[in-house]
Amino acid sequence: MFPDITDLFSPSVQHGLDLAGIFVFAISGALLAVRKNFDVFGIAVVAEVTALGGGLFRDLMIGAVPPAAFTDLGYFVTPLFAAGMVFFLHPEVERINGAVNVFDAAGLGLFCVTGTVKAYEYGLGLTASAALGMATAVGGGVLRDILANEVPSLLRWDRDLYAVPAMVGAAIVVLCIRYDALNSVSSGIAVVIAFALRLLAIKYHWRAPRAWNRRSAATEADPPPTKKLPLSS
Repeated sequence: MFPDITDLFSPSVQHGLDLAGIFVFAISGALLAVRKNFDVFGIAVVAEVTALGGGLFRDLMIGAVPPAAFTDLGYFVTPLFAAGMVFFLHPEVERINGAVNVFDAAGLGLFCVTGTVKAYEYGLGLTASAALGMATAVGGGVLRDILANEVPSLLRWDRDLYAVPAMVGAAIVVLCIRYDALNSVSSGIAVVIAFALRLLAIKYHWRAPRAWNRRSAATEADPPPTKKLPLSS
């Protein structure tokens, strides 16, 4: 039997890491809301959804109800604190965006691992557990972009790799489960690898390839073609 989440990390450490990841995810959501000129309520909503969306989706899918986000007040209040900070200090927060990206990458690595382990604990197979682990890490960002009326970043060719590092971290976890090698060391290695891949993708602008032999030169920024209507006589 592989160790559960509380065996991988002590409860206090796990809780602190969760709150730190939720906080930086909430900041990224709140910053996007500010750029979109949302009001204070919109900023708070986007921050909450970005921070908690992936975990909520995972818990609902595996039947872990009520979800952790509704049983721990800290999970709910932390995004509101992040939203308030961005509301009043968003120019300063924008200036440390590099640091925010680093912590966001750390949250990505942590959540893809803990999400995969929790899904497996609730009886899912290895492939499904890895998929839900990845969804835990990236789901909030997808919901954030949808609320902001944007194509989700993980689907855009002009964005640095985001889902792939989470996928790699989740895959390492299920391989460790498969070969009975999951422990605090191997799970920590999975977190670090996902974290490092995301940072390298940001630094070197690694992107997924587009369709093979793609002939169209159009980019997302190009306006759609319009037909010229004949002038009426």
